Amino acid sequence: MTDTSSIIEVTLTRLLNAPRELVFKAFINREMIMQWWGPHGFTNPDCEMDVRVNGKWKINMHAPQLGFPNSWCHGNYLEIDAPHKLVFTSRAFVDENDTAGLEGLNTIILEEVNGKTKLILHAKLTKLLPELSRAADGMEQGWSESLEKLNTLLSNS
Repeated sequence: MTDTSSIIEVTLTRLLNAPRELVFKAFINREMIMQWWGPHGFTNPDCEMDVRVNGKWKINMHAPQLGFPNSWCHGNYLEIDAPHKLVFTSRAFVDENDTAGLEGLNTIILEEVNGKTKLILHAKLTKLLPELSRAADGMEQGWSESLEKLNTLLSNS
């Protein structure tokens, strides 16, 4: 059951020191996304990406020290407008019956600004089980830490 009182939206804006094409690539390239996806403390030992409208993506987020030995996150691409916009769903905390405890809709907008990229991320939870409200409370921090890791990766490229 969805607890709509816990459903939240987060919008984050970052100026990244990289061209827009490279930032877009970091969201759709398997090797790149495995290096930055997820909050601090998470690694991504496995990732599958079928980057096309209605294609699926799947990332194994690994942080045993935080209680997440193999936490698969996956979804579908809904809109791909390279290098301007990417829209995708996400599902996490999926049980053995393929029921997700958390589902979301994510929109990435990229704007070129003097050789850098203004990234606007809008993440909206569309489903949240009440027992996972702590995950929703940490959504802004989780995305912020992911974007920090992305910026570090791009700065070192």
